[in-house]
Amino acid sequence: MAVLGLGLAALGRPAYLNIGHAADLGSDRSVEALEQHCRAMCDAAWAAGIRWFDAARSYGLAELFLGGWLNDRGITPADVTVSSKWGYTYTAGWRTDAETQEVKDHSAGALARQWPESEALLAPWLRLYQIHSATLDSGVLDDGEVHRALTTLGIPVGLSLSGPQQAETLRRALEVTVDGESLFSAVQATWNLLEPSVGPALAEAKAAGWMVIVKEGLANGRLARPAPALGALGAQPDITALAAALAQPWADVVLSGAATIAHLQSNLAAVEAASGADPDRLAGLAEEPARYWSERAAMPWT
Repeated sequence: MAVLGLGLAALGRPAYLNIGHAADLGSDRSVEALEQHCRAMCDAAWAAGIRWFDAARSYGLAELFLGGWLNDRGITPADVTVSSKWGYTYTAGWRTDAETQEVKDHSAGALARQWPESEALLAPWLRLYQIHSATLDSGVLDDGEVHRALTTLGIPVGLSLSGPQQAETLRRALEVTVDGESLFSAVQATWNLLEPSVGPALAEAKAAGWMVIVKEGLANGRLARPAPALGALGAQPDITALAAALAQPWADVVLSGAATIAHLQSNLAAVEAASGADPDRLAGLAEEPARYWSERAAMPWT
């Protein structure tokens, strides 16, 4: 059975594209207020037994907040797993109304700049470094310079996925080698009851010995609140949806993207519910991937 982790996408910056994000964080979204809130969320997650925390260079100050919390709490590297990502740069300047929140750059130059930043903030806890939202069209899976650089980091490397071609991207990544050895050993993908299309490819990655991490299990909040179209999920849809992800035989970690302690506590109930989950019963909720990703792209940052 997979374990629940905490993703910091909604906690390290003042705007995100989760439904209800603005209301979740409240009116004070200063750096100081969000750092206190992020630390409180990490405390709650730790107290509940969560030991996997996921960040990224583009999550605002998430790496800074997380590293400070780990240090101040005296958490040893042996007791926690931290993953982070490179390839996007946060560009919003702490503004919720910035026209551009983040910029993608999967070049060797971006890796050379961002890896030392992540290492400085999260070493010695960092255990996995991932290409952030790798896609076929970015060229990163064919960039030998990037591949060579990744082998010098001294920790396992992986990739996160996004978009309707997640499966094709993952299958291409499974073929990437350096000196005859597989470059990657982990994948973080969007899988949820509305967009489960990457599932078979994730099973292939698991069979190849990779770690499989699920993100956006609640579809950026679409599966977090009761709605007529989601009646099959019951009164607490987040529990049912996350339990379905946790029950997948290929999943190792399912990330909660909770932005409040109340949401996190509800998400945690999915761990117990997963043992009796029947994801096949909910297969009818799946949407066409192109439609799903089009709707996600149209969501506002709030």
